[in-house]
Amino acid sequence: QARLVESGGGLAQPGGSLRLSCAASGFSMDYYDIGWFRRQVPGKERELISCISARDSSTNYADSVKGRFTVSRDNINNMVYLQMNSLKPEDTATYYCASGCNIRAIMDYWGKGTLVTVSS
Repeated sequence: QARLVESGGGLAQPGGSLRLSCAASGFSMDYYDIGWFRRQVPGKERELISCISARDSSTNYADSVKGRFTVSRDNINNMVYLQMNSLKPEDTATYYCASGCNIRAIMDYWGKGTLVTVSS
């Protein structure tokens, strides 16, 4: 069954770091832009925080995470990563990866999410 699975979430202190992973199985990530989204409040719409393109691995970030988060991809191993540094309490959210970067589009694949909590 084709799917995306996130991992790496957990509890971090303010100023700390976490690295999230997004693993694809059953399909190749090569042909997809991959977006990282987060939902900070249950019931609120997910917001795009980072995107990495399929064509040339170019990246984009939301202003809220620019300079602190770094997205990368490893097409050989069918993985995408989100390195999160200088974490803030407001980064607390459930983080999702998806096979696209347009929240208005119908994605082929969504992960189920991984929870990140930033607290002292």
